[in-house]
Amino acid sequence: MEWYWTLAAFFGSILGLMMIGFPVGIAFLAVNIVAAVIYFGGNGPFLQQVELGIGTLADNAFGSMANFALVPIPMFLLMGELFFHTGLANRMFSAVERLMGRVPARLSYVTVAGGTAFATLSGSSMGSTALLGTLMVPEMSKRGYKKRMSIGPILGTGGIAMLIPPSALAVLLGTLAELDIGALLIAGVVPGLILAAMYVVLIYSMAKLDPAAAPAYDVETASWGERLLLLMRDVIPMISIVIGVIVLIMVGWATPSEAAAFGCLGVLLLALIFRSLSLIALWKSLEGATRVTVVALLIIFGSATFSKTLAFSGGSAGLIAWVTGFDISPYTMLALMFLILLLLGMFMDQLSMMLLTVPIFFPLALQYGFDPIWFAVIVLLAMEISFTTPPFGLLLFVMQGVAPPGTRFSEICIAAIPFMACAMLLVLLIVIFPDIVTWLPSISR
Repeated sequence: MEWYWTLAAFFGSILGLMMIGFPVGIAFLAVNIVAAVIYFGGNGPFLQQVELGIGTLADNAFGSMANFALVPIPMFLLMGELFFHTGLANRMFSAVERLMGRVPARLSYVTVAGGTAFATLSGSSMGSTALLGTLMVPEMSKRGYKKRMSIGPILGTGGIAMLIPPSALAVLLGTLAELDIGALLIAGVVPGLILAAMYVVLIYSMAKLDPAAAPAYDVETASWGERLLLLMRDVIPMISIVIGVIVLIMVGWATPSEAAAFGCLGVLLLALIFRSLSLIALWKSLEGATRVTVVALLIIFGSATFSKTLAFSGGSAGLIAWVTGFDISPYTMLALMFLILLLLGMFMDQLSMMLLTVPIFFPLALQYGFDPIWFAVIVLLAMEISFTTPPFGLLLFVMQGVAPPGTRFSEICIAAIPFMACAMLLVLLIVIFPDIVTWLPSISR
């Protein structure tokens, strides 16, 4: 069978199963089983082909899942769940708001900071959007904030969360693409800080140009002594854990897996110190982290077998040879891959996008001479931007579901556009100045 018919059969079957309601992991698994029997089953009797094909499939998949590089995923997820369920995150958000005093649009800044922290640790932009949309938007609406100042920052936090460690999705992408996990995590620090600075400038500019978009209201002013206490008690200890994880990886004192374990231990110790660790909080944290980890492992199971079956069938090699046969510049190909990710993000979640694109995009990126870590950061940004791209971005619909009654979908789309533009500008800067991504990993080796 020609490679293009092979690819059409693979992707057509998967998309067909997804369209009739199969979960993405199950759809990939079903297609992988059939493909394994065809390509790995040999020429013996049918039952022997099934046994041999499924046996080979299982060996490949479990070998990929028994990977030490995957340990940071449940650890980072557990860090986020513990922060949330023990109340440490709420302490930090409340302290940051009081520290900001009468700063215009301070709730928008708090939303960016809080949303970034939660989405980074939870690994779920949709979960973060649903949580903040439920908690923050009604409060900000009550204070007179316009939709672009309340909804926009929430939709924008996912991009920072994708980049700044600890990012469970970055670990998952690095594992699927067989990259250096530590280098990928460190590579996101500078772009993440630049994007955060862009958001701060954007919020400040919007509040300055239209003071009515974020009306001032009376707040109890904290004394300098109270501010110092809030900073030392409720902010620095929480932030120090995240910074500690980054530093441990960056200076080489710990692998990403070991640093993630230290991070979990740090959160547990803080919860004990603040007397907020309970059996209920611990159980909910373990339950939440386990649920997402199982989904991630199912995705890895499907991706590992899909990549190997696709390679064995000749489909991926045929596609790469066909694409590279055209006289297309590397940056034109990069733009095409970026556009495909934007389109996919309108219809599926980030894990599904990784499953479909990693086996094809990363070999193509290597063929065109792109640095794989640099390319991975662009992929992470593209997936997050696609989530907020009007009119079909998934986060827009999540926000529509949790926004206050009367919120129009057009208002949500308009609120997302300035923050999406910041992320697009960051991608352009990364393409023009690759050192934004590659500098920090190069000095930490």
